Amino acid sequence: MLFLALPHEKGNPIRTSAAKPGHSSEITAARHDKITRNLREAGPGALANLGFANLDDDSDDPVIITSRNATRNHQLTDAEKEANRLLNRERAAVEHGFANQKSWRFPAEIRMNARHATTLLRALLVLANTEIYW
Repeated sequence: MLFLALPHEKGNPIRTSAAKPGHSSEITAARHDKITRNLREAGPGALANLGFANLDDDSDDPVIITSRNATRNHQLTDAEKEANRLLNRERAAVEHGFANQKSWRFPAEIRMNARHATTLLRALLVLANTEIYW
């Protein structure tokens, strides 16, 4: 199963997407769930890894920020490298939240209807947030 999670800046997950089959790609699932539109309506932006590059089609007002990627024809400038370092530093706390979710291990081993898996993961998310904030 593939779940996309939107964590708080401290790394605690605050929202998850519906379950998708494990062979789905992250960017396809994000497009299907209309992540950019939902983020734009809610107001906050998001920092993402390079797997989400080119997801946001509004280059004037991006809602999803990814790091820059070097290519054979374009080496990164010092400013782009520094921007990547700053972005990765901010994403580090969020990655700890993802590691915590992965320690639950059941999404990788679960064999059930995606609708039921979504309900189960969201219930666990509520319990985890209750434990964190109480």
